[in-house]
Amino acid sequence: MKTLVFRAGRKVNLRPPLKKDLPLLLRWINDPEVNHYLAVNFPMLEKDEEKWLERVSEQKQTDVVFILTTKNGKAIGVMAIHQINWINGTATTGAMIGEKEYLGKGYGSEAKMLMLDYAFNRLGLRKISSNVLAFNGRSKRYSEKCGYREEARRKAQFFRDGVFYDEIWLAVFRESWLPLWKKYQKTGVI
Repeated sequence: MKTLVFRAGRKVNLRPPLKKDLPLLLRWINDPEVNHYLAVNFPMLEKDEEKWLERVSEQKQTDVVFILTTKNGKAIGVMAIHQINWINGTATTGAMIGEKEYLGKGYGSEAKMLMLDYAFNRLGLRKISSNVLAFNGRSKRYSEKCGYREEARRKAQFFRDGVFYDEIWLAVFRESWLPLWKKYQKTGVI
């Protein structure tokens, strides 16, 4: 079977999730090094992950989930658009790189740009938000690279390792993102 691709980049592709991805999703979401940065506090069971995948499939009007793959088709993470509000033209995004050897190598940045292209230029949204925990500098930096800017902070919002951390709210508007997209299309640089 030929590799399934919904959005193609230079280093990564985005495709819809498949049932065969369930074991990977389950491994990633339960990996302490991965979920440390997510709003996950309890172990995820296989049936929970199955229900999540079914729910996402049924909620295409408000949620779109992609599996992030390398060019050779290896699944390495998840990118998602959530809480699509068609009246206001807004949504939030979430991301998870589950295969840790791919962290910090530009895969997430390119995947985020492809997802923003879909959100802005296909779905017609105007503003995309994302939240990061204050200690997650890598996530904040890659979001800023893709045009996000800090809008607000929720002080001492999330508890991790015996400490309460701020939650940083970031957002990017289509008009400020478009020059970054044009540059990426020409040069491949984000």
